[in-house]
Amino acid sequence: MNASEKAEATRIACWQPEWAASRSHRDEFLSRLAQTASSAADGGATLLITPEMSATGYHLGLARTAELAEPADGALADGVREIARRTGVAIVYGWPELTGEGVYNSVQLVDAAGAVTAPYRKTHLYGEFDTSVFTAGDQLVVQAKVGALTVGLLVCYDVEFPETVRAHALAGTDLLIVPTALARPWEFVAQTLVPARAFESQLFVAYVNWYSSGPDGYCGLSRVIGPDGRARADCAGTRAETLLFAEVDREELGTARRITPYLLDRRPELYGTAR
Repeated sequence: MNASEKAEATRIACWQPEWAASRSHRDEFLSRLAQTASSAADGGATLLITPEMSATGYHLGLARTAELAEPADGALADGVREIARRTGVAIVYGWPELTGEGVYNSVQLVDAAGAVTAPYRKTHLYGEFDTSVFTAGDQLVVQAKVGALTVGLLVCYDVEFPETVRAHALAGTDLLIVPTALARPWEFVAQTLVPARAFESQLFVAYVNWYSSGPDGYCGLSRVIGPDGRARADCAGTRAETLLFAEVDREELGTARRITPYLLDRRPELYGTAR
């Protein structure tokens, strides 16, 4: 790898925490996040990605979710921003966002200087729990810069729609960040569908999940997939809390798009409303 290629590469860290209901308290999350961000920095990462609803946990019920919800500029955000500033690591985290319109399933990217650069609200709500607790977001493509990378955000179920990922690819996203709370028996999504999304839209996808034991628990399988559909790093076989590191190199995007030019060969004039 020559010097110009090295300049294009960004080292990221994906935190796959072990879920426990007792960890839904803000102060405990911030304490654990600070330790993890420090480990990410020690490992050379400039970006730390955490799972869906990483600050609180996901399947908490209407009352508990509402109790933990807070604004995008609340005490939780202040704590994350301070950790990012102190460690020099950009952080993606998730929480129930309290607004005048309702509670959103939200994620935010906080840059290494502690500024919020990309707030995103989950646009596709899955099942009775999501639809009974959250309001759906209405802005699909949210992007920001992290070093040389243009990063975009989706949440969990969002990535299961090919249109969402393709919209990001067409808008210039290099790395699509997907915090998730994928439970068993849906391992297929992480193992097969996410690599297919990365390959068909030819971008990097960081899919970051919780882990918990039990037949209905979170399945882990956090992974970073390249634009060729192959894993750059993954947590397959890991049954514990893990900090996963991967290199994301923009040079690989051009190579993949030359070999399989899906984006160039599209004929949207034929697709009608399926564009």
